Amino acid sequence: MEIPTLENEIVRLMPLTIENFKKLITISAEKDLLRYSPSSIETFPKLKDYVQNALDLAAADACIPFIIFDKRVNRYAGCTRFGNIDEKNKVIHIGWTWIGREFQGTGLNTAVKYLMINYAFRTMKMEKIEFRIDDRNIRSRKAVEKLGAKLEGILRKNVYLPDGYKRNTCCYGILKEEWFR
Repeated sequence: MEIPTLENEIVRLMPLTIENFKKLITISAEKDLLRYSPSSIETFPKLKDYVQNALDLAAADACIPFIIFDKRVNRYAGCTRFGNIDEKNKVIHIGWTWIGREFQGTGLNTAVKYLMINYAFRTMKMEKIEFRIDDRNIRSRKAVEKLGAKLEGILRKNVYLPDGYKRNTCCYGILKEEWFR
C-alpha cells in the first residue's frame, strides 16, 4: 500500500521512513512523552525499533505511518498512523500519535486528526474510525471527544506499559454518518 502525503494549511503528514525518523530524535527524548503508551521511544535504539516495527507493519499493509511536519513553524513535530486496518468491515484505527510538548495545545493534533479522518472516510471508504486511549489520559480523551468520537467501552487491564502498569483502555469511535451530518 502506498503511503500518501496528506496536507492542509497547518500540517503535512508524510510517509515515515527509516531516513526521516531521525528528525524526531530530540522530541522522542522528552521525558514522559509516551507516559500512557505501551511503546518506548526515549532512546535512539528504541525509537529506531519503534519506527522499524511501524515500517514492517506498513510493508504487510497493516498500518500507514506518518511523520508530522508543522508548516506554521517549519519543523517536524512527531508521528502518527493508521493501524488495525480492516478492509472487510471498513474499520480503521487512528493512533500511535505523539507530538513534542511545544506543539501540544497549538491545534496541530486537531489538524492532523481532521486530515486523517477525512482521508479515511473519503478516500479509503472506511465506515468507522476507532481510537484507543489509556483511561488516565484525560487530555487525549477530551481531544477525541471534541472531534465527536463516542466512548464505546473500556477494556479493563488489557495492556502492559513499559513500567509494568497494566492499563485500562478506553475505546472511542466515529461513524462515517456522524462525521458527515
